[in-house]
Amino acid sequence: MSRLLRDRQSLPARDDLPWWLSPVPATLENLGFRLVWLIVAINLAGTAFGFWYYRAQFAATPTEMWLFVPDSPMATLFIAGAFALWAVGRANDTLTTLAFFGNIKLGLWTPWVLVVFAEEFLAFTPLPLYAFLLVSHLAMVVQAFVLHRITDFPVRAVSPAVLWYTVDLTVDYFIPIVGEPHHTAIPLARETPIALEATAFQLAGWAAVVLTVLPLFWALATRVRKLKAGDSFDH
Repeated sequence: MSRLLRDRQSLPARDDLPWWLSPVPATLENLGFRLVWLIVAINLAGTAFGFWYYRAQFAATPTEMWLFVPDSPMATLFIAGAFALWAVGRANDTLTTLAFFGNIKLGLWTPWVLVVFAEEFLAFTPLPLYAFLLVSHLAMVVQAFVLHRITDFPVRAVSPAVLWYTVDLTVDYFIPIVGEPHHTAIPLARETPIALEATAFQLAGWAAVVLTVLPLFWALATRVRKLKAGDSFDH
């Protein structure tokens, strides 16, 4: 029970980071850590829903490439594991960094395509489900920005995250290896022109590239600020 309801003294320290690296209010961060097992359960439920949501894409994808299909469910599985390991006193930098990258990337990429292709999505997606997908993925970003409390993003942890999400990006949009590109299905033909002569495929791919680089910048910037804060404290 003590692990379910952590008191203030057992909460992880909150470094003095600029707002753009730590945008979630401290009160909300603390609440998340106090309700850590609820957060884990919600993410596991989201993972299960995500695997169900991808059922048609699994069926259309060669079995050997299934690992690259459920991007959002994998991200919520990563963060459920990261919070659970912290809760039992075994925080893992590598898993936490994977969770940070995944929840930033997919938490922003999905709302991007939902908005850019809103008309097409709403043609077959009930409005409540559309709203749920939009809000729940944005919530992934919020929880990602809490992870700085349980990791310093060491290079040994950032490297596997960069490797995994670079490989994932590659097979999703550039070199599928087996079959067609394995990105999350979008609700219109890939070659459909959308804006500025860019196709639907190009807009989805552009966002995926940007959102692979962005969490790397945020993770390393957080590490630099934490190291500087430590040096200032030591002196």
